[in-house]
Amino acid sequence: MESRPLNRTGAMNNPLMRPPNYQALNHPHQPSSSSNGVQRKEEEDEDPILESPVSYHTMESAPQHQSYVSFAGGSVGTNILDSEEQEFPGIGQYDDFHTIDWQRDVARDRMRHRHIIKKREDSIWDWVKSGHDAWSGWLCVFMVGVSAGAVAGTIDIGASWMSDLRFGICPEAFWFNQEQCCWSSNETFYDRDNCSNWFSWPEVFGHAPDGAGAYIISYIFYILWSLLFAALAASLVMMFAPYACGSGIPEIKTILSGFIIRGYLGKWTLLIKSLGMILAVSAGLSLGKEGPLVHVACCIGNIFSYLFPKYGRNEAKKREILSAAAAVGVSVAFGAPIGGVLFSLEEASYYFPLKTLWRSFFAALVAAFVLRSINPFGNEHLVLFYVEYNKPWIFIELLPFILLGVIGGMIGTLFIKLNIKWCRYRKTSLLGQYPRLEVVVVTLLTALFAYPNPYTRINTSNLIYLLFSQCGVANNDSLCDYQRNFTSANTAIEIAAAGPGVLQAVWLLALALIFKCVVTVFTFGLKVPCGLFIPSLAMGAIIGRLVGIGMEQLAYHNQDWAVFAGECSTGENCITPGLYAMVGAAAVLGGVTRMTVSLVVIMFELTGGVRYIVPLMAAVMASKWIGDAFGREGIYDAHIILNGYPFLDSKEEFSHTTLANDVMKPRKSESFYVLTQDSMSLEDVEQLLRETDHNGFPVVVSRQSQYLVGFVARRDLNIAINQAKKNTEGIVGESTVLFTASVPSPWMGPPPLRLRKILDLAPITITDQTPMETVVDMFRKLGLRQTLVTHNGRLLGIITKKDVLRHIKLLESEDPESVLFN
Repeated sequence: MESRPLNRTGAMNNPLMRPPNYQALNHPHQPSSSSNGVQRKEEEDEDPILESPVSYHTMESAPQHQSYVSFAGGSVGTNILDSEEQEFPGIGQYDDFHTIDWQRDVARDRMRHRHIIKKREDSIWDWVKSGHDAWSGWLCVFMVGVSAGAVAGTIDIGASWMSDLRFGICPEAFWFNQEQCCWSSNETFYDRDNCSNWFSWPEVFGHAPDGAGAYIISYIFYILWSLLFAALAASLVMMFAPYACGSGIPEIKTILSGFIIRGYLGKWTLLIKSLGMILAVSAGLSLGKEGPLVHVACCIGNIFSYLFPKYGRNEAKKREILSAAAAVGVSVAFGAPIGGVLFSLEEASYYFPLKTLWRSFFAALVAAFVLRSINPFGNEHLVLFYVEYNKPWIFIELLPFILLGVIGGMIGTLFIKLNIKWCRYRKTSLLGQYPRLEVVVVTLLTALFAYPNPYTRINTSNLIYLLFSQCGVANNDSLCDYQRNFTSANTAIEIAAAGPGVLQAVWLLALALIFKCVVTVFTFGLKVPCGLFIPSLAMGAIIGRLVGIGMEQLAYHNQDWAVFAGECSTGENCITPGLYAMVGAAAVLGGVTRMTVSLVVIMFELTGGVRYIVPLMAAVMASKWIGDAFGREGIYDAHIILNGYPFLDSKEEFSHTTLANDVMKPRKSESFYVLTQDSMSLEDVEQLLRETDHNGFPVVVSRQSQYLVGFVARRDLNIAINQAKKNTEGIVGESTVLFTASVPSPWMGPPPLRLRKILDLAPITITDQTPMETVVDMFRKLGLRQTLVTHNGRLLGIITKKDVLRHIKLLESEDPESVLFN
């Protein structure tokens, strides 16, 4: 920043030498009139860059005798000069739908930390407070991890039980799901279709479990339970917590980038999101609970952060806790603590310092331990579809793995485009005015078309587990109907021809794939908690299983081919269709979300398939390349753009050649409102606040010099004025507002309002010739709220985050007014 004369003791600080009245701050080359109409000659030299019709305004001041009258006709006294500046509680906070100033918040926290360090030697209590400040972050993320693990376990258990209610009930213990009910019986093996303790709804009403009548009764109860759960979820969301709908990840990304959305991470949102998640999953809709668990964990992180003022009162510091909470959400959703940390780093977080990485790792560890202790799936693992393959993949299989990546990228891109078109139509049509009706209609159609197909009838998580599984002795699904003869449980699985059951399963899976692709487009975006991870994994797993079966049969019928001769000539099965399902699931999820590193780690933590990292990497990379070729935004970035959130993506490049002068406000013929450091009355400032809606004002030395002193936020100015009026005696409309370090002596007039403590004395400044590429990088990497533009040290304009976003929209031929910002 260029040096500037503050002139605190010169003529402008002497009330006897001030202009007789204060008026619009005109350009120094334009003549300004005094109260008697005489033209003044400005002292500044000519500056051709400033010759524009832009005018710099404060507000028209009151006449001289109102602004600077003295009480009792004399000096107020030395007590004004000696008095300390007033403290203003509440300074430094933000209003709803505003962006935070990262630099200011970080500086405030450093000042607070230095104060604590300085005082810790004064007493035992100050030493304790210093210790508490040091470990409060670890304690906070520990509490977040424990709470999120407990909530996730409860949600998993509740969703499993309520999902099975659509099929029947356990009369001996109605709170048991089907698997728990059957394990409580005397049967040696768990067979879902043959369990004496579990009663299907036809059996509850005295019908035989088989036959046309039983099928119709089951069909009806399946639809009724689905409609009840979905309608209840939508009603809870609409009545108590509208922010509880959707996945929440686009909004979490926006909040972590520094945007304020009040209530989005509140206690009501946490409660309704948790309940609504159970109901929505139990309704059989094509959605998952894994994405919303990130939102739930961030709600928990936000609530616990208020227990620690270090985080609760500082929005930048709070986002360190929220980044750790996002990692916790993925950790408990997939049982993938390392993948959760990488997800927060790669996808969710905007600012991720090293200490946040450590705390995220610790919180994810704690959450995974708590979830493992609860054991919601009853399989001694953190996830429902944990599988173990023992066959290595062969080199030729890289080709179908990459093919799966290409297909996943194409399906992901197509899904994003169709879903965004439907969501945009929903926002602009009458459909958006009836969210409950839309939920009920989509649920009804989903249930009607899902029940006849056994692969869409079951819970999506169970379908993924089935597709990931390897066929063995205990598998009785038609997917494993091969022409094999098992002599014992330990017999090696031989490669064999597909039986009629496999062929039937292939057709049913193909129909299930079409159904899932279509219905998920209309489901994602409903006014219920809905995630996209599980539907994407399901679509990819179906594609992968179909390709895997094809490769398996190709190897069986062509064992003499050179590519199969070594591994498949022994007679043992050398191709694992379940592995293809796992790779396909990763490919489609990568195509939809554009995740890479974190997705690969999540997948091998999810399935235990550590030896298959290379196939996963190949498929995910191919998926991302293909997806980026048709559109760079993943589904979450696309929804951020659709909703108009002010998100500057750090992964995008700004390649245009514009300058700061092209973007800054004010434009030609517009007014630029500023404050002066010592020549405006309180009445002038209040009039400025009434007649403008700017979020802050630059403070200059004087209207003649226009040299920058600092920047003051509108909210802080309002708070300071209101508190001063209540708490300080003698503050009236004629009081002079001072942003200087001291009060000029002698002081004539009512007591001044000293506001230097709310002034940012080190605002980020640039020159008018700064390339916008540099400006955009500053906003991304420094988390700026605004930057001031100068020329030859004099204030020229301002660029806000909204101005940058609008400029990018204009350059990309998009609507600049679509950005949601106050």
